[in-house]
Amino acid sequence: MYDGPVQDLIDELGRLPGVGPKSAQRIAFWLLDQPAEDVDRLAHALVEVKQKVHFCEICFNVTDQEVCRICRDPKRDPSSICVVEESKDVVAIERTREFHGRYHVLGGSISPIAGRGPGDLHIAELVRRLSDDAITEVILATNPNLEGEATATYLSRLLGQTPGIQITRLASGLPVGGDLEYADEVTLGRAFSGRRYVD
Repeated sequence: MYDGPVQDLIDELGRLPGVGPKSAQRIAFWLLDQPAEDVDRLAHALVEVKQKVHFCEICFNVTDQEVCRICRDPKRDPSSICVVEESKDVVAIERTREFHGRYHVLGGSISPIAGRGPGDLHIAELVRRLSDDAITEVILATNPNLEGEATATYLSRLLGQTPGIQITRLASGLPVGGDLEYADEVTLGRAFSGRRYVD
């Protein structure tokens, strides 16, 4: 245990995902060795991201404007919406350069264990978006794990009867139990180009 501010910093760093007590201590002492202006830049970036970044009013991707860059892009295909769990999944799919439509970020997945049901996600907003006659395909790109599969099944049943809209799911190639953000570009690209229709 350290005195005052040093221990406070270690405790706060230890709350970050994937940062254990030893890593938190190592980061804290690394920060202490840095010039004050570098630490000020980091502190400013943390404060600024909380003040300026919010969710796109259309797709719920993170943005510092009312509407995100992808939703504003007139070159994107308005007929196709790719449904993902988190904003980091948008980045993973964009890296493949296989998809040129729009996105819808659910804000998580259905998880009874975590107490998260359909009402806690941006599903109602997705249904509202589908009233646009331009949309002809919804691609379910949830993570290939238990919660992601449950979410995809729920959405396919909910949206399956929507006239004029085809519901597809990413093809095999993604490991079951994995997360999209950890898939390499080739695997994710193959899964995307080989997506299948939901029965």
